[in-house]
Amino acid sequence: MDTIPSVLRRGVSEIFPNNSESIDSQENFAQRLMQATQPLRIKFGIDPTGAQIHLGHSIPIRKLRAFQDVGHTAVLIIGDFTARIGDPTGKSEVRRQLTDAEVAENARTYLEQLQPILDFDTPGRLEVRYNSEWLAQLDLSKISELLATMTVGQMLAKEGFAERYEKGEPVYLHEFLYPLMQGYDSVAVQADVELGATDQKFNIAAGRDLQRYFQQPPQFGLLVPILLGTDGVQKMSKSLNNYVGLAEDPLTMYSKLEKTPDSVLMQYFELLTDLPLDQLPVAPRDRQKLLAFEVVRQYYGEAVAQQAQQTAINLVIGGNQDEASSTVPQFSLSQVQFPAKLFYLISASGLCQSSSEARRQIQGGAVKLDGQRVDQVDLSFESIAELEGKVLQVGKKKFVRFVASA
Repeated sequence: MDTIPSVLRRGVSEIFPNNSESIDSQENFAQRLMQATQPLRIKFGIDPTGAQIHLGHSIPIRKLRAFQDVGHTAVLIIGDFTARIGDPTGKSEVRRQLTDAEVAENARTYLEQLQPILDFDTPGRLEVRYNSEWLAQLDLSKISELLATMTVGQMLAKEGFAERYEKGEPVYLHEFLYPLMQGYDSVAVQADVELGATDQKFNIAAGRDLQRYFQQPPQFGLLVPILLGTDGVQKMSKSLNNYVGLAEDPLTMYSKLEKTPDSVLMQYFELLTDLPLDQLPVAPRDRQKLLAFEVVRQYYGEAVAQQAQQTAINLVIGGNQDEASSTVPQFSLSQVQFPAKLFYLISASGLCQSSSEARRQIQGGAVKLDGQRVDQVDLSFESIAELEGKVLQVGKKKFVRFVASA
């Protein structure tokens, strides 16, 4: 019988291996949990390749916290060594290698942003490790030993490598080291479980193989979904501007989340909150507001979340919460041919009488999109998905909310 606690199973895409019929604790995850005589070591690694973490990154971190809350030890690995290579998973080109100074600064900001999620205070509940501790000590003989555990054919089966190779695009030898180094992290910290997004299965499986090679019990892999962005179409990414950053101010965070498309609302509730999914409001607009409030509350507290909600309402209509969804005029994007310039949208929606006036308003700093001032006169949008649900404001009293269809 599957006795995995619901808090650990919520939002999980796959647990491997997980033979529920087996009584072997190395094949049955529920058995491993029940038979543990001491806290399990739950590993999650994050490479500090940028300065900001977004909500998509927070999903495995939240699961790490769930394991902490039921008594296990979170082993957070800051990939200060692997970040210099960059995980090639899902990438169609080689990543730029970072300097030591860039990695160190990113690592510092990452830990600050994770403070509201993880339990940093309870003794025995968190280890923060830097993989340069062991990876920087590997000599050529040890690296050769690691390389000998995997074939080129196995490496080319990894997502991205085969595609690049078939297209004649370069695949560099140092990239082959990444899955092995991530796997060696599991050996170094003696992980019982490794968390990761669904695109990390290859790397986590490599860790299992290396643990066997070094005569350790192989870890379980627990995979969580990749979060779609606020456009509801592509995965959350800063480069696509469809993200919500953990370090963003409460109002910006709230304003972005209260426009979450209906198509991804349930995914957001399941992965980003602990709210019972069978007790959510019926109306989509009420769900959007609840989601925005709950996520801001997690990172900034109840009082700040309430203030962000009220400020967002005032920015839109200067009125009360009940009017928020009905008073703002809607403008259908189905009548617009994309790509479209912002100044054209301002004119077409009736917020300005002409495109030239719209340009002047942008130049004068009077135009905001979802509460954020826009100063790029020639800003262009490629699709409806980039704008759906957002509020366009000119001056203090002119607003429209973009919708996909009339």
